[in-house]
Amino acid sequence: MEIEDLYLQKQQEGLASESPILMDALEDYLEALRSEYENMTVKRAADTLLSDLNYQNRSQLKSCRGFGFIVRPGDICYIDFGKAYKQEAGYQHFGLVLNVFDAKALVIPMTSSFNAFRKAYDPLYNPEGVRHLMRLGKIEGLYRYSILFLNDGKFINTARIIDIKAHLDTQSRLFQQIRERFIACIQEEN
Repeated sequence: MEIEDLYLQKQQEGLASESPILMDALEDYLEALRSEYENMTVKRAADTLLSDLNYQNRSQLKSCRGFGFIVRPGDICYIDFGKAYKQEAGYQHFGLVLNVFDAKALVIPMTSSFNAFRKAYDPLYNPEGVRHLMRLGKIEGLYRYSILFLNDGKFINTARIIDIKAHLDTQSRLFQQIRERFIACIQEEN
C-alpha cells in the first residue's frame, strides 16, 4: 500500500468500509501495529495504549468541562499529549497551563527526570545549562522536583487534561519568570 493511495482516498465519499483500498490498508496497518506492540517495552506499550484509549474517549469533546472541571492559567495538570515523534513530549505527562483560550490551553510539558534536572539551565547553579529546560523546584501538591520543557509548549484541547494536580499563582514571580523564559525560547534563534 502506497501512502499516495491513501491521500487519493481522502477525496472519496461514503463509509471507509466501502473502500477496498482503505480496508486493505487497515489490515496492513493492524498487522504492523501488532508487531510494533510486541516489540515495545511494557511501559511504552502501556503509554501508547492509554493514549489511544484516551483519544477514543475524549477526542469528540470540546473541552475538559465534560469531566466536571475548568482549567485556569497556572494549573499544573496531568495531561495525555498523545503519540509523539522523537524529541517531542508525548503520552502522559504533567504540564503547566500558561493560558486558556476558546477551550484550548497553552501548556508547557513537565518532567521530574533527574537527567533533565541536571541539564537544565539555572542562572546560579547551572549557568551553562540547556536553556529550553527550566527548573521549577518542588511545587506544592507535587511529590518531586519539576522541570519545564519550554521548547514543547503548545495549544491543546483541554479534553486532553486528565486531572488538575496543583496550581501556581499567576501573579507570582515564578510564573512571570516562566512566561518570560517561554517567550525568550520562542524568540531565540538556534
